[in-house]
Amino acid sequence: MSALRAVVEIDVEAVDWGRSPMLGRVNTPSPLRVALLNDYEVVVRGLQAMLEPHGDKLAVVELDVQEEVSQPVDLTLYDTFSQPQVDADLVDDVLANPNAGAVVIYSWNLHPALVEKAIAKGCRGYLDKGMSGEELAQALVRIGQGERIVSPATPEAVEQPTAGEWPGKEQGLSAREAEVVALITQGLTNNDIAERTYLSINSVKSYIRSAYRKMGVERRSQAVRWGIEHGMLPDNRRIRLGGAG
Repeated sequence: MSALRAVVEIDVEAVDWGRSPMLGRVNTPSPLRVALLNDYEVVVRGLQAMLEPHGDKLAVVELDVQEEVSQPVDLTLYDTFSQPQVDADLVDDVLANPNAGAVVIYSWNLHPALVEKAIAKGCRGYLDKGMSGEELAQALVRIGQGERIVSPATPEAVEQPTAGEWPGKEQGLSAREAEVVALITQGLTNNDIAERTYLSINSVKSYIRSAYRKMGVERRSQAVRWGIEHGMLPDNRRIRLGGAG
């Protein structure tokens, strides 16, 4: 399975030292362990940056490419940037992994059919990528405590301000434009892209036109070359961060 994963620790309960009657050591609950899945390092790095301000509760410790979640975690967050949607076999593989814990979809594709499919398959959450880092962290903690959280569904994903990072952002591409260009770079046709992203074919063509203007290209072959030169192909490496075991 080709996916980039970052193992995260989320501290569910911070110690309230001001109220503690003890002057010595306080035993705190073990943090929730979370795996973040996506093919692109820049996407997971963006998630890491979103969670970083919550350093007292969150700690990214590992990034893995093309590897199964290799250690038990409490939550797995599946970022859908350029990935198959929840109705594909890849998500079934994630759900079947005994190490994955509760699986949560993180997407701007809030089509009712996708949300219903996710819940029917056993996903514990379906979260909108328009969430802030704080909202995302709070949602993950609540899901880890046993809740099921689902963002409001919409018939077609609407371009909106999106937190985090994605390939092509520095070159001015929106998150949606970047996803379409990434899929073009991977060799998908317009119809393939529409099926993968749950966008109409007209929306796909509109994103292609606007992206091409920003990229300074006119033909698909030029777009593929541009994509290869600007990090639009999935990554393939493992990164261990400080403190990783």
